[in-house]
Amino acid sequence: MPNPTACLLIIGNEVLSGRTQDANLKFIATRLGEIGIPLREVRVIPDVRETIVDTVNEARAKFDHVFTTGGIGPTHDDITSECVAEAFGVPWEAHPEAWRRLESHYARQTPPGDFNPARQRMATMPRGAELIDNIISIAPGFTMGNVHVMAGVPRIMQAMFESLAPKLQGGPPVVSAAVHANGLMEGRIAEGLADIQKRYPEVDIGSYPYYRTGGGGVAVVAKGTDEAAVKQAARDVLVFMRACGGLPVEGEPA
Repeated sequence: MPNPTACLLIIGNEVLSGRTQDANLKFIATRLGEIGIPLREVRVIPDVRETIVDTVNEARAKFDHVFTTGGIGPTHDDITSECVAEAFGVPWEAHPEAWRRLESHYARQTPPGDFNPARQRMATMPRGAELIDNIISIAPGFTMGNVHVMAGVPRIMQAMFESLAPKLQGGPPVVSAAVHANGLMEGRIAEGLADIQKRYPEVDIGSYPYYRTGGGGVAVVAKGTDEAAVKQAARDVLVFMRACGGLPVEGEPA
């Protein structure tokens, strides 16, 4: 069976405006690869109800898993949760366990915090949602069908993901092998890399030029779920780079 696939939806006007730099993509892509759920697509979308609803519905029909980050806080522009409810055609209502956790959390503060309507939004979710625990700030994320809704704050998102990870059924982990050569340019190796790619259709082979003081070079990364094929493809790249006059080294450039 092929590995399950995933899509990441980064939700937030602040990311699109450039005010906030997304710091979640690398973490999610890496961890999903380790679980064996390749991340196949990423979209950055605004805090616009129609856009969120339409994109969630499109992505959940196309991919085995959809992960969202952002838009589940207490403010007026945190609308991801209610949009997911609309996408699934279910009521957006108080989640009994999320409500209990948050109400208890604010009651234990010194002095006791106000579990006000804004904070109550964080305990309001699509009917039938399954909670994703949050050991950092208590307010949970949730799973609805194949859609996993998480916070945008990196530390909180990571805690949520690690809580969710044991429940995700993946396939063989995605492994990679890299080769790089200083002074060797992409144009010199492009045709040969295409031939190697044809020999290993199950391996993704990518070419990444880099630039350093005193000169640049190119790194080639092979990725896939067949570790033997990945290693052999990387070995073929190394031999080819050497034949092109380069001095290739295994691994990423420093």
